[in-house]
Amino acid sequence: MARYDASELAQRLGRQAEAVCKHYLSNGHREGRYWLVGDVQNTPGRSMFVRLTGPESGKGAAGKWTDAATAEHGDLLDVIRESCGLVDFKDVAEEARSFLSLPRPEPEPQPVSRPVTAPAGSPQASRRLFAMAQPIAGTVVETHLRKRGITALHETGALRFHPRCYYRPEGHGPTETWPAMIAAVTDLGGAQTGAHRTWLLPDGADKAPVDTPRRAMGHLLGHGVRFGMVDDVLAAGEGIETVLSARSGLPRMPMMAALSAAHLAAILFPATLRRLYVVRDSDPAGDAARDCLVERARNVGIETVVLSPACGDFNEDLRHLGIDALRAALRARIIPEDVSRFMET
Repeated sequence: MARYDASELAQRLGRQAEAVCKHYLSNGHREGRYWLVGDVQNTPGRSMFVRLTGPESGKGAAGKWTDAATAEHGDLLDVIRESCGLVDFKDVAEEARSFLSLPRPEPEPQPVSRPVTAPAGSPQASRRLFAMAQPIAGTVVETHLRKRGITALHETGALRFHPRCYYRPEGHGPTETWPAMIAAVTDLGGAQTGAHRTWLLPDGADKAPVDTPRRAMGHLLGHGVRFGMVDDVLAAGEGIETVLSARSGLPRMPMMAALSAAHLAAILFPATLRRLYVVRDSDPAGDAARDCLVERARNVGIETVVLSPACGDFNEDLRHLGIDALRAALRARIIPEDVSRFMET
């Protein structure tokens, strides 16, 4: 039987781009030459757009998509992977072949049991990926965070290390594996709803040299990566490194990373929350998220305090200005009664 590589599968899916979108992105709709939906996990909305017409490959190819909210992009194989919650490329290819009614590849001489495919739209695949990873102590993840100036690594059970995490690059190149930081996305009750992957260099010096070193899977809207137990006070920001940098200066304050500006604006509030610190990024998307989140919180009686970085984000502040300057800036901004509660004495 014939085998089909990633490039050919993507091109075949692109010829049926609208049918693929109707099946895997059913919460979206067609507008002109595009299919509009919230994100690649099939969340309702309009920030992600998929080209329905165009050449078979290259710039503007049919099936190419971009998420304006997160800057993520990819093709219809990525849509199948994320919307179905798949982890391994062989499972993505199997699902694509099934949709296209293509023959299966020849079985291996010694067949092995195939992993159970997660149901479409469920967080099962993200939980499976997180379960396959290990605690970060002594791993490339810890090395990477420390190289970014982050030393407050207490209560980071939401982070794990995967030594060989699958990555399929843009442009249908060969499947790669890189070390990765795996972050569990959880809801207000602590149930895992998704996962976030950050691919890293083997020595932890920087992110892996791939097109999109950060990708998420599962259900993200309203949820986040959490550090510490929330009672009446919470700090929320966009990225994991940004939030952990702020927590280096406020080591006892519970915090969460929403993973993007759009998701930060939509976080759900714990029932006991009375004060919310907004850890913003200094860019237009950060401004919009701040304004939306502040308005939502105030409408339900939650006091809000905006924490703004001196540089682009709090990790830049930590690396360029140092921990003492970061602590002094945070001390000057937080409510006085929270200084003794959440800052080191």
